[in-house]
Amino acid sequence: MLFSCIVLVPVLSYFLARAYCLLWRKPKALEKLLRRQGFEGNNYRFFYGDAKEEKEAFVDAWSRPMDTHTHGILPRVSPFLHRTLERYGKNSFSWSGAVPRIVIWDLEIAREILQNKSGHIRKPPPNPLTRSLATGVANLQGEELAKRRKIIIPAFRLEKLKEMVPDTLTSCQDLIKRWDELARRSEGSCELDVWVEFDNLTGDIISRTAFGSSFEEGKRIFQLQKEQAVLLVEAATSPYIPGLRFMPTAKNKKRKQLDEEIKSILRAIINRKLKLMESEESDCSDLLGLLLQLTKDHDKDGITVADVIEECKLFYFAGQETTSTLLTWTLVLLSMHPTWQQKAREEVLNTCGGNAPGFESLTQFRVVSMILYEVLRLYSPATSLSRRTFEECKLGEYIFPAGVDLVVPIAWMHHDPEFWGDDAEVFNPERFSEGVSKATKEGRNAFYPFGWGQRMCLGQNFAIMEAKVALALVLQNFSFQLSPYYVHAPCKVITLQPQHGAHVIMRRL
Repeated sequence: MLFSCIVLVPVLSYFLARAYCLLWRKPKALEKLLRRQGFEGNNYRFFYGDAKEEKEAFVDAWSRPMDTHTHGILPRVSPFLHRTLERYGKNSFSWSGAVPRIVIWDLEIAREILQNKSGHIRKPPPNPLTRSLATGVANLQGEELAKRRKIIIPAFRLEKLKEMVPDTLTSCQDLIKRWDELARRSEGSCELDVWVEFDNLTGDIISRTAFGSSFEEGKRIFQLQKEQAVLLVEAATSPYIPGLRFMPTAKNKKRKQLDEEIKSILRAIINRKLKLMESEESDCSDLLGLLLQLTKDHDKDGITVADVIEECKLFYFAGQETTSTLLTWTLVLLSMHPTWQQKAREEVLNTCGGNAPGFESLTQFRVVSMILYEVLRLYSPATSLSRRTFEECKLGEYIFPAGVDLVVPIAWMHHDPEFWGDDAEVFNPERFSEGVSKATKEGRNAFYPFGWGQRMCLGQNFAIMEAKVALALVLQNFSFQLSPYYVHAPCKVITLQPQHGAHVIMRRL
């Protein structure tokens, strides 16, 4: 007994001292350093940081919808960050547990952070409770990241995008036929929740173009990932307690069940693809084929079937969510602004007539491109990007120690009058009439809907192509307006989504 006490006391003392250092001494030292450099924020609160206040801000913001036809979404989408910026100004910080999150507004510093040529600033490690949603290339670092991106990039080159247009058209035409039938039954018009409709559509497109499977097979993956996303948001607003994920709680069991079912479905898709590749009944030119081709020599390239599953999970989630939210907000905004809806329709009809748009037609859509960019500006799928310092870094006039998060507030930059003028919260696609580089004041690039630097979204051209095809077919066949039951309530659940759906009345032309 005495021997046990002699052993346990120093061990316990060591862990208590380490906890004191990590959860109090270090955060207070970081806070002091940041305040000396002119940054302001809440005083550090032991262990929880700002978690409680942040959760309360979300609950309060999501309890009330916005006024329809307004685009000042920031207080509702990220209420705590908005409150922090209002209280402390642009040079501010908040607390994610014991880690300070520093807001970075300076464009040069933001680009340096996202480009990260030094390698000292990297994406923060994912919360272990949320890692199962999607990892893949999104969470790789350094040479491993560069190698994986090099493998995936060929799947999204120009020639591959051209090959994807027919499958994308097939999915979109199936959707239009179904809408047309619904409208015919209801004297020429029907009311739809386009958020649900486009969610299904983009899932179908990804299944066809990247994996060669039908939407019916992929639909279950999307449903499961949405359930995972809800659990992810819940976990992200609470401090992470090491070891908690191993406890047999109801939520941990649910996370494990969702992850195992998703992996099971993907393994079935992968096994079928491998058999087709072995019998030469399928080529290797789609995303899944490119990845599986490299599993044959995974010792050299570092790609295993387990890696492929993670890339599939990421592409299913990120690819579907990004484009479906873009299309949803586009129809909502064009319903709010019928003049621009008509301008886009005239361009599509003048370019394509009654024919389905081909790849060459898509490159001629100037007004449609302007509209999509403006929607991405006002309703960017991701509201911020975070990076963590792993060594002390000097950026501009500031010195950031290791262990702090640097937050580039994309949505705030997209709404900032300093970059976009006094009409920053007005839907005005005309600002992109001369392209992205000249859309901001004085030509300063403050437009990051797909990120920037070494982690810029690989599928951005694919997403824009999808959106153009779908929007063109909708404009050719329907006019649309908001339903009286539409509730304007943007909210962030990983991506920016309509909390109560997007109910739109579609009328056959």
